Amino acid sequence: MKVSVITVCLNSESTIEHCINSVLGQDYPDIEFLVIDGGSTDNTLKIIDQYRTRIADLISEKDEGHYQAINKGIKLANGEIIAILNSDDFYSNNQVISKVVEKFISSNADALYGDLHYVDKEDHDKVIRDWISGQYTPGLFLQGWMPPHPAFFVRSTIYNKFGGYREDLSLSADYELMLRFIHRNQISLCYVPEVLVKMRVGGKGNTSILQRIKANLQDRKAWKVNNLNPDLLTLLKKPLMKLRQFR
Repeated sequence: MKVSVITVCLNSESTIEHCINSVLGQDYPDIEFLVIDGGSTDNTLKIIDQYRTRIADLISEKDEGHYQAINKGIKLANGEIIAILNSDDFYSNNQVISKVVEKFISSNADALYGDLHYVDKEDHDKVIRDWISGQYTPGLFLQGWMPPHPAFFVRSTIYNKFGGYREDLSLSADYELMLRFIHRNQISLCYVPEVLVKMRVGGKGNTSILQRIKANLQDRKAWKVNNLNPDLLTLLKKPLMKLRQFR
């Protein structure tokens, strides 16, 4: 079972090598590693070039944003399972992909998700927050639930059937995709109750209160574009639910 790992980057010289090594260091033998660069002007491409022989495909060109870049990677991917790992994220250990494949086989699920650690930018052993996803039950999106995006693994057939990321949602395209896949189309899920990915604090979606407000407004649009119309109270539950998921 081939696994395609897609990493999107732009001027990521301080983190890209750690991300690359966390993918290439996995003990699973059949990984297709795709790197989509947005036209970096720092040393990102020089660092990537050191690992070029182990990267299945590299694109470096200007794009219209993070999710357009991910969609490029999905179109290139040949794996049965697709994983998205941001350039400032890394797998928690070298057995993550092996465990993911094992769980896909045993569960026959359409998608799989786990937990995530927010860690200090410099000290990766210092956990700032735990994102404990918990077991999904139908209707949890109405309570504000969502799994952490980098710890969300999906069969390529699901992308083929239900589409990729909406590029007009610059902050909430990951939320909209999971809402569309899980809540609207009710794909089957498998939960792995352990930390699969570590994320450095300061990501695009949580850098400031203003960013979170903008993201929550786009979350509302995510429901509308799926012809779903929750009341305002449901939308307000999302940040509260996330607080309960965090430890």
